[in-house]
Amino acid sequence: MTFSPAQIETQAETFREVFTGLRAQIRRVFVGQVDLLDQLLIAFVCRGHVLLEGPPGVGKTLLVRTLGEALNLKYARIQCTPDLMPADITGTNLLVESPAGARTFTFQPGPIFANVVLADELNRATPRTQSAFLEAMQERHVTVFGVTHQLDDPFAVIATQNPIEMEGTYPLPEAQLDRFFFKLTVAMPGFDDLAEILARTTGTDTVEPTRTFGAATVREMSDLVKQVAVAEPAMRFALNVVRGTHPDTAEASTTVKKYVRFGASPRAAQALILGSKAVALLAGRYHVAVEDVRRLVLPALNHRIIRNFHGEMEHVSVAAIIDSVVEAVGER
Repeated sequence: MTFSPAQIETQAETFREVFTGLRAQIRRVFVGQVDLLDQLLIAFVCRGHVLLEGPPGVGKTLLVRTLGEALNLKYARIQCTPDLMPADITGTNLLVESPAGARTFTFQPGPIFANVVLADELNRATPRTQSAFLEAMQERHVTVFGVTHQLDDPFAVIATQNPIEMEGTYPLPEAQLDRFFFKLTVAMPGFDDLAEILARTTGTDTVEPTRTFGAATVREMSDLVKQVAVAEPAMRFALNVVRGTHPDTAEASTTVKKYVRFGASPRAAQALILGSKAVALLAGRYHVAVEDVRRLVLPALNHRIIRNFHGEMEHVSVAAIIDSVVEAVGER
């Protein structure tokens, strides 16, 4: 669908109003970390999946559940454990007997058939079960006994993992990590935010987001994002950043050549450009600028860069590598 300039201006204003209203509803429940919330919402309206990483008790599950409630979408939580099977996620065929006595197999959908799916502690699921998520995330359908079943639209998997407890976990393979639009870090709240959390959760008042918007609103926002133009400097910046993460390219910085084994994939460039379009709309513009792309470099790349032996041994963070890439691109 293509919009006229007048339609884009009207719908861009609606986009900002909906985004601002959605942010306000979620902040009634989830305290602080505004940048994290904005990046999660940007990924969602771009129909991307998100990996949330943070220690226990910082509100990862609460944030995802509140997102589904505020958008009035179907929400499902899947608690990943080593004994979780693919059928527990996708669903299976059940033998059902009709009142007339006839027996037929009927497909019983699993929890993946929702708009907002929380895969809690995804790295505790076995590779076999993780592959079930992989098909759903990439193809937006599942296959059970040779039959393909389409997932709902919108559909997003928001997975969490705990960076502290790694015993008994199955690290996500690079192919699955690459399917995530953003990787976001949920930090420990500051003093004032922690005080606000205690005030909200240890008293008698219960606050819930107002259920508004809906699936149609999300689809309209996603369609509008794709209509935003990308200025040539912004496109060139995004391409140079992604190519600059590969040690064998001319754009690579000294840090990348020394510490990186594999760089970001073309999906990283897609996430950068799509996300930047949403950022431009929120800023009241209908074209992407370099600063829009710069804001999203870290969440789009920090799970797509694989350090080599030297990077691991010298404890060089991926964030530091990304900073060197951005700095090198900015000097050209």
